[in-house]
Amino acid sequence: MEVIVFAEGPTEEQFIKRVVAPALRPLQVFLKPQMLKTSQEARGGAINFDRLKFNARNTLRQQPAAVLTTLLDLYGLDTSFPGFEEAKSKPDLTSRVTHLNAALHQELVAYVKCRPERFIPHIQPHEFEGLLFSDTEALSQTEPGWQAREAKLAAVRAEFETPEHINNSIEKKPSRRLEQLLQPGYKKTRHGPLAAERVTLAAMERECLHFRRWMEALRNLGGHPQ
Repeated sequence: MEVIVFAEGPTEEQFIKRVVAPALRPLQVFLKPQMLKTSQEARGGAINFDRLKFNARNTLRQQPAAVLTTLLDLYGLDTSFPGFEEAKSKPDLTSRVTHLNAALHQELVAYVKCRPERFIPHIQPHEFEGLLFSDTEALSQTEPGWQAREAKLAAVRAEFETPEHINNSIEKKPSRRLEQLLQPGYKKTRHGPLAAERVTLAAMERECLHFRRWMEALRNLGGHPQ
């Protein structure tokens, strides 16, 4: 089964290529990440719903045997996404992301006119870097010198119910915390995939409910329910 993954940026693209895709190949599930154009010259970055719809329709029509999924951050999600305003009133993170994913699935499937099973929406709370807090000891071993900051990383993780709950604000989002805590500094495109390899999918799935549900949905495409 071929699965196209609309990735938010180059860090997520490399995460899919280097960490997620190899884990699914034995199940005959083949992930192919791609970033959407944000201009004639650029790819990646914030994606509005119109751009997502346009690219989804073209992709699913051009590749009739493929499934489409997404790896988009909840942090900074464009306000044009379906269910955005309603999700604000939800009482907790689980219900908020569940609502956003359901609304995205309903509207995109209706727009593209594809079978519902051909689209698996995934909005990652709050951003990719939250997953890296699933194992702060492993994260701290990504670069020489980071080990001295492991206690501070662990303290951040301990503040929250799960890594996916780490703050949704410009100064407290997971990537900003890593930039502030780690020396030499955390560089998203360089360190993100490296740290993810250290942390491992197993740790991420153990700690992060929404991410685990996405991985289970992808595995099930290979006919091996989890």
